[in-house]
Order: sequence, then C-alpha cells, then structure tokens
Amino acid sequence: MVDALLLANQIVPYVTAAVGSYGTAVLTRASGAGADATVSLGTRILQRIWRREDSRADIERAVRDAVAAPEDEDFQAALRAQIKRALRDDAELAAEIAGLLPQAGASVSASGDGAVAAQRNEGVISTGDNATIQR
Repeated sequence: MVDALLLANQIVPYVTAAVGSYGTAVLTRASGAGADATVSLGTRILQRIWRREDSRADIERAVRDAVAAPEDEDFQAALRAQIKRALRDDAELAAEIAGLLPQAGASVSASGDGAVAAQRNEGVISTGDNATIQR
C-alpha cells in the first residue's frame, strides 16, 4: 500500500511547477512539447487526480488558490492536503501516480525560506543571515 502523505510530498513539487507554468489551465491543457520534464510530469499527475470525480471540486479550488497566490505556503499546503486526501481515498490512484514518478533511488525536497535539499553534501550549508563560516 502506498503512503498517501509520503507520495503527496513527493509529487507536490511537480504539481506546483505545472501550476506555476500553466495556472488553472493546467487542469485541462495538454503539456506542450516545450515543457520541461518536471512541468510535464506535474501536469499529468494533477490532471489524473483532477479526473477523479470525488476530488475534482476540491483540487480545482486548491489549484485556483495556489495560482492566485503562488508564494503563499498555506495555499501550497492546502493543495498538498487535497492531493493527499485523493491518494488516501483511492489506493488504485495512489499506485498509478507512484508509478509515474522517476525511480532515481532517492527523493529529496525542501520548501520554505532558507530550506536546503541535498542528496549528498560534503561541505558547509548555511542558511542563516550574516553567517560567518571559518575553517
């Protein structure tokens, strides 16, 4: 069984990239040949979830809110929550979406001010303002 929260966290970066590129049209338009892989995958994922009748209105509302305020983390979280709900309520959909994700062997994501995501780091990462780093 697929963990809906984990899967939602993995797919939201793709979905938000697609929403950022296409706005609310992401729900109905085909990905153009010029779209990068992230936007294209996000579009396919979001449209698949949106086609689920039980999720449609909530997903559509969350996308509209995210488009209206793209930097608002609360609206991004609301979109993630709606995606999680749809995945939790439909195990078959969750498995289908999980199968769309790239199988890179690791998933790394970060969000918010000063957030850092690294699959591997052998140096210093500083997110503090006016930080002094000495060796």
